[in-house]
Amino acid sequence: GARLAPKEKLDIPVLFTPDTMKMYEAVVVIHVMRENGENWPYEDSEELNKDLKSVIVAENGGLQEILWIYPVHGIPEAVQQKLVPAVICCQARQKVERRVEVPLTGVVPGATPIPATRKSAMANINSPANTQDEIQHTDGLCTTVEFVYELQYQSNEIKSQLESLVGMHLVEREQDTESGIITLIFNTVFAPNKPMRNEATLVVQCTTGGVWKFPMLFIAMEPEVDDVINIEAVGLNKESIVGFNLTSQTR
Repeated sequence: GARLAPKEKLDIPVLFTPDTMKMYEAVVVIHVMRENGENWPYEDSEELNKDLKSVIVAENGGLQEILWIYPVHGIPEAVQQKLVPAVICCQARQKVERRVEVPLTGVVPGATPIPATRKSAMANINSPANTQDEIQHTDGLCTTVEFVYELQYQSNEIKSQLESLVGMHLVEREQDTESGIITLIFNTVFAPNKPMRNEATLVVQCTTGGVWKFPMLFIAMEPEVDDVINIEAVGLNKESIVGFNLTSQTR
């Protein structure tokens, strides 16, 4: 029943309050008709596609209503307040492998809900783990749940620096039988070629909906000295020369 003047704008609020970590779908439909109840003239109203959902054709010809149809996807995102970043530290020109555990707090699809007072844990880093592809389910908690993940960077410049130096692979998935929390275990490889300190965000999304974000910090320290060059003087006010080779790792 909202009346709109010509070129007037109308804001339509959409409220999303999910109770589980899964995607919800809805459709917002706006019906528009003339205030005087007359139809919009349309010469070829009889030839309109019968399956066209954006208009309602009157029996006596013309368009009775025009519809705007907007599909809405609600994707819940877990709130991670003051989460301590997982730190991956390595000396430049070396390689390090770390085990990163990320708990998917919130209500996981098909799992037992977590009490509201339970605090979210930080990402833990331990030694590399053996690969295990299946989630261990007991007591009928849930069926197999699939996840996709990626590393997001603060800028394209940081992405260009880190993308080829960092590798993350999901090696194991565990589920707590009491709380229903699923923990993903990643094997992270960091092989920096120069000193740096950059941040990234590990984004995990369930295929049924729901997003979790975990901060990460990659630190590369100064590399070891390649060699020590000793130049021995042959006498006062005389030049001493020593030669050495530099090998480039790229073209």
